[in-house]
Amino acid sequence: MPTHIKLIVSALTLVVGALFYYFESQLGQANVAIVGACLSVFMVLAMWIFPEAGDRAK
Repeated sequence: MPTHIKLIVSALTLVVGALFYYFESQLGQANVAIVGACLSVFMVLAMWIFPEAGDRAK
C-alpha cells in the first residue's frame, strides 16, 4: 500500500479512536473507552509494522 494511503488511513483510524474514547468516557464506560483507544493505536502500529500479504509467485 502506498505511503500516502497509509498516512490517510492511520489518521482516520486515530481520529475515530479518539472520538470513540471521548464519547464512551462521557457515557461512563471508561474501560470500554480505554480498550477502544488501545485497539485503534494497535491497528495503526500493525499496519506500519507488518508487511502486506502478496503473491509470492512473482
